[in-house]
Amino acid sequence: MVRFEIRYRDACGRLGILETRHGKVETPALLPVINPNKLLISPKEMGKLFDTKIIITNAYIIYKHKDLKERALTEGIHELLDFKGVIMTDSGTFQSYVYGDIDVKPREILEFQREIGSDIGTILDVFVLPDDDHEEARKKVRETIKRAREAVDAKGEMLLACTIQGGKHEDLREECAKEMSKLDADVFPIGGVVPLMEKQLYRELAKAIVHTKMHLDPSKPVHLFGAGHPITFPLAVALGCDLLDSAAYAKYASDDRMIFPWGTEKLSELEEIPCHCPICEEISANELKKMEKEERERAIAMHNLYVSFSEMKRVREAIRRGNLWELVEEKSASNPLLMDALDFLREEKIVKWMEKFEPISKPSAFFYTSKFSLYRPIVYRYRKRLMERFVPKSRVKLVPEVEKPYSRHYRGLWKKFDGDVLVLSPFGPVPLALDEIYPIAQSVFPEKVEKDGCMDLLKRFMDKYKITEEEKYLEKGKDVDFERVKAVVDFQFGKGVSEVLLNGKVDIVKSERTEKIRNVYCDGKHVLSMRAHDGLFTLKPAGAKKLMRAYPPLRFRVVVEDEAVPFIKEGKNVFAKFVVDCDPELRPYDECIIVTKSDEYIAVGRCLLNREEMLSFNYGIAVKTREI
Repeated sequence: MVRFEIRYRDACGRLGILETRHGKVETPALLPVINPNKLLISPKEMGKLFDTKIIITNAYIIYKHKDLKERALTEGIHELLDFKGVIMTDSGTFQSYVYGDIDVKPREILEFQREIGSDIGTILDVFVLPDDDHEEARKKVRETIKRAREAVDAKGEMLLACTIQGGKHEDLREECAKEMSKLDADVFPIGGVVPLMEKQLYRELAKAIVHTKMHLDPSKPVHLFGAGHPITFPLAVALGCDLLDSAAYAKYASDDRMIFPWGTEKLSELEEIPCHCPICEEISANELKKMEKEERERAIAMHNLYVSFSEMKRVREAIRRGNLWELVEEKSASNPLLMDALDFLREEKIVKWMEKFEPISKPSAFFYTSKFSLYRPIVYRYRKRLMERFVPKSRVKLVPEVEKPYSRHYRGLWKKFDGDVLVLSPFGPVPLALDEIYPIAQSVFPEKVEKDGCMDLLKRFMDKYKITEEEKYLEKGKDVDFERVKAVVDFQFGKGVSEVLLNGKVDIVKSERTEKIRNVYCDGKHVLSMRAHDGLFTLKPAGAKKLMRAYPPLRFRVVVEDEAVPFIKEGKNVFAKFVVDCDPELRPYDECIIVTKSDEYIAVGRCLLNREEMLSFNYGIAVKTREI
């Protein structure tokens, strides 16, 4: 069974740890493709220079080469390639795509991968071409599934990669993903996409990834075969790919092409090399051009690897910082064809699916970087919850944007106006009671920005609640702090939840320095604490118990096995393998209540996974326990 866990996340991207017989790999990871017939840069060098923990090579090429085959069977793949890290092997499917039928049986090549000691072996799937009609593609998918079922029994201790095929046919991708998820597979590669990337059909690439991911077991790492240029890395990772292999570093070098973060440049067209990697610091463009072919090819390949590994580091850091979407949009500015992929991701069905995996808030602010920014899942979530969870008064006052937080400027109006004050922001109408929550207050926009969907949302909002813009003011004013607490509770936990948590004498404690709300007490019991970084609440034990009395299972709850209860009561985290069930509305980093199977309170915590993930993972943390 594969051991894979999530440590950090952003979008559908996961920064995780994959454990194998030859060590742990931090994901998302780049797997350089090693040609066993031509070691342009040895795996050992890659390990030393780039801290490479995992590589991929082709078992079929080794199998067909007499000397390599004998050495691999005698010494093992790790000795053959002189690499102590993790080695994944491909089966020859790509060769069948390039050259036609190959001379090996599916079981034969799988057993060969196992015998030479591959850490991750791959089934011999059937490559579905982009222009295959539905019937032809269906036959290939069914044969791939058949081979995967037969391969499971022969994998031994080797992790097994079962490739998802389907070409451009969404229903076949979905069928293949569902059937593969039923098997004892360990890694799910997305296959048949190299032709899409070669033609820069990034919309079709995004479709292939999404329609695969939507129906896969989320507890297994996903591998994008032939990821190629690093400009695609952020998009692939944001859609949920954990492993990406690339032969581009060597393929491009053989043609004197240099990889850069924004694209590819021909050496012959460069007067200077806009790069500060160790290769480019030592060698000028002219010097590189004058080198012998073999020496130049190796130097360019090294440069290409430096850029590729650097870009993957940037992707991982973006996940940690919570700005992966910004990076995806930044890359689309470098290549307009990537905008086609982002346009596909605006579709409601897709963004609705992605929202389930989107963290409730992030460490960094929301940066507007393109017209696609207002179609991110976090914006979809805000607009949906505004419509479903915020119940306005019968009248509103519409006001323009000012410096955030808006309530600092409009507080006097808010206190006196007999209704709700709505700021017309790019996110849509923002009630002042919600102006400090993520991402409203934690956002950066240019001075002028097209407010896509804002006015339409405002109209639907006002029509739904039959709101008027009648002017009416109060003589004594109102308690805007209480209004904020009530609105944020409903927005965060659900419509009407404030009536439960705040049912009694409410006392609000504010910071003396900032005058912001910090703690909320009801009938003398501490029920909530407001977080400064995202304007949302941390649930306290007293508040959790009030919710449990008012709402039946599974609302707000994560149910755990009895054997885990003593450890959680000691403050230990909840591991996914002990989760029995949980509220399907919980999102990553949401507040939750940890309970026994008989619905007895244990603790409060913060989810790392959503329900689909909690019930799938058998390894790693599902909930971080905070307070008993």
